[in-house]
Amino acid sequence: NWNEEWEKNFSPIVVEDLCTVRANFHPVPNTRYDIVITPKMSFGTGHHETTYMMLQQLLPLSLEGAKVLDMGCGTGILAIMAALRGAHDITAIDIDPWCVENATENVQQNNCSFITIKEGDVSLIAGEQYNLILANINRNILLSDIPAYTQALLPQGLLLVSGFYEEDLPAIKEKCQEVGLTYLSHIERNRWVSAKFQRLS
Repeated sequence: NWNEEWEKNFSPIVVEDLCTVRANFHPVPNTRYDIVITPKMSFGTGHHETTYMMLQQLLPLSLEGAKVLDMGCGTGILAIMAALRGAHDITAIDIDPWCVENATENVQQNNCSFITIKEGDVSLIAGEQYNLILANINRNILLSDIPAYTQALLPQGLLLVSGFYEEDLPAIKEKCQEVGLTYLSHIERNRWVSAKFQRLS
C-alpha cells in the first residue's frame, strides 16, 4: 500500500524555523508558515535539497502584488509558499497530469485555490510577464528553457532555479548571461544548488 508506506516514512520538515511542511495527519506546528502536502507520486515535499533551498530562497521575498510562475510545479509547494509570502497572481505548470491533479488538491488544502494550475510545458508562458519565476527542474530543461523564462520576466524580475549540482552552475550562469540575466547569488546543500538571477531591464 503506497499510501501506508508514505505515511510511515513522511516526517515534517522545518525551513529556517519559519516554515513547516507536513502531512495532514501531523500536528499543527508553531511556525509562522504551515504547508500541508499530500505528495502521492509528485515531487516536492521539501525533503529533497532542491525543494528545501527553493523554500529558503522564497522566505525573505515580499511578494505582495507580484505575478509569480512556478514552472515544473510538482506538488505545488513553491506556488503555495509564494502565496504565503503575499502573491495572489500565481500560475503553476507541470507537464505531468498526475502532478497537475496533485497540485490542485494541495492548493485547495492550503486555501490557495486562487493559484491557477495548468498542464503543459514552457510554451504556455509565451506572451506572459512575471515578477518572479520559480523553476526547480533539471539542468538540461533549465538550459533549454532559460531564454523563454527571460522573455517572460518583467524588468527587475527574479528567476530562482534549482535541480542541478554545483558543477552545473557555470553552465547555468553562462546561459543566463547570454540572454541578459544578471547572476545575484546561490546557495548549496549536499552538492545541490539553487541560484538567483535578475532581469535588470
